[in-house]
Amino acid sequence: MRAEVGDHLHIHSRAVGIVDREGEVIEVHGQGGEPPYLVRFEDGHETLIFPGPDCTVRHRPAQG
Repeated sequence: MRAEVGDHLHIHSRAVGIVDREGEVIEVHGQGGEPPYLVRFEDGHETLIFPGPDCTVRHRPAQG
């Protein structure tokens, strides 16, 4: 998995009744865009994430 600052991580729920989470990558701590990522969620909570198989990256649109 590779991400850049400004990309969004979407963490899919693994259980019924638990909502998916999405947050913005605000720091990349791995080399070449690799994890871990510091992510800020919608509620303002920030945490260091090592994404698992339940996580996808939505890349920000290219600036033209």
